[in-house]
Amino acid sequence: MADSTERSYIMLKPDAVQRGLVGEIVQRFEKRGFKLVALKLVTPSLEMAQKHYYDLAERPFFPTLCKFLSSGPVVAMVFEGEDVIRQGRRMIGATSPLAADPGTIRGDLAIITGKNIIHGSDSKESAEAEIALWFKPEELNSWKKTDVEAWVYE
Repeated sequence: MADSTERSYIMLKPDAVQRGLVGEIVQRFEKRGFKLVALKLVTPSLEMAQKHYYDLAERPFFPTLCKFLSSGPVVAMVFEGEDVIRQGRRMIGATSPLAADPGTIRGDLAIITGKNIIHGSDSKESAEAEIALWFKPEELNSWKKTDVEAWVYE
């Protein structure tokens, strides 16, 4: 991984899986030029959901949020690329779909905050922690795209 690239944890929540949106959302990241380095379908336990959302434990919606995340399969992914954390968050859109701009994933595909279909790391520190929570080191792939990278990066 080059010095200018970083990794971000992206998770498609149970509502995205149930609605058949996985391919479309993955395609948005790939078309943007980000490289998929890990992907798995998993149904999180309630304990795993609580670990993932530990920073929201004091919020009144925490129990409902964790119950929702553990209600069905999620697609856990790691994307790699230059500024992928910040750009990924912009692609995802505001937490509330009502506030999310058209053209963002939530702006185009979600309706209510409680079912906003996707999670993305919000900082390098959270990306590292989330990747470590959801993936073993050997599940992360390092590979180089052929020919395509020259058309995306300088």
